[in-house]
Amino acid sequence: MTDNTEQLPKIPPTDRPDTSNAQSVKLDRIETLLTQGEIARVRGTMLWGSNYATVVMVRDTDLQTMAVYKPQRGERPLWDFPDGTLCYREVVAYLVSKSLNWYLVPPTVLRSGPNGLGSLQLFIEHDPEINYFTLNDRYVRQLQQFAIFDYLVNNTDRKGGHLLLDAQGKLWGIDHGLTFHTIPKLRTVIWEFAGQPIDGKLLRAVQCLWEQLETADSDLRCKIDTLLSSSEVNALRRRVKRLMEGRHFPNPGPGPNHPWPPI
Repeated sequence: MTDNTEQLPKIPPTDRPDTSNAQSVKLDRIETLLTQGEIARVRGTMLWGSNYATVVMVRDTDLQTMAVYKPQRGERPLWDFPDGTLCYREVVAYLVSKSLNWYLVPPTVLRSGPNGLGSLQLFIEHDPEINYFTLNDRYVRQLQQFAIFDYLVNNTDRKGGHLLLDAQGKLWGIDHGLTFHTIPKLRTVIWEFAGQPIDGKLLRAVQCLWEQLETADSDLRCKIDTLLSSSEVNALRRRVKRLMEGRHFPNPGPGPNHPWPPI
């Protein structure tokens, strides 16, 4: 039987994606597909991760795409994160990235799948030989955005292999389950901007995020308040405020500052 469904449209490779109505509709369409589409078949388990993850095909009558499915029941218990919350953190990382208008994280939703509730994230086609350590100066702006984003979400695990380069030259960040802890735990490979001033355009994006976080009935707050604890939301607000006041890229703090392994 001939497969007449269309493949997912590409997202433009820009530092600050097009915010036109057409682009917003496209992003909304991706989220709708992930939220409502049929999870047609399992494509294979991703064995290299600490937690269970698998690539699935998601489709509806018009579109289809591959996605990464991380079920809650496949999460490995951790001493410093509440059990069963990693999939929620994956979704909040996407929401924060979207609210910054940087779209660093592929569209990610929370939904029930073949193994129960979990996160479902658009799969990014990429060359696995390319990672943070192989990038050149062309990607400085995008890496600056990631340095800010990882501080804001308190990313405990930004390995070099967690940055994927698509065919259009856009970097995407994946694996954000270890985020939003109330205690500072930033561990990243992206420290080359530490202590440098943040330019106005990047700060304006952070200001926009702040305004959404401070509006109790904003779409962002209504969503993340159901996915994180109140103490985690308040810690996020403090990090955003601290960055706006300091106006510099974060410096490494006490304790381990790099993930292991680095890739």
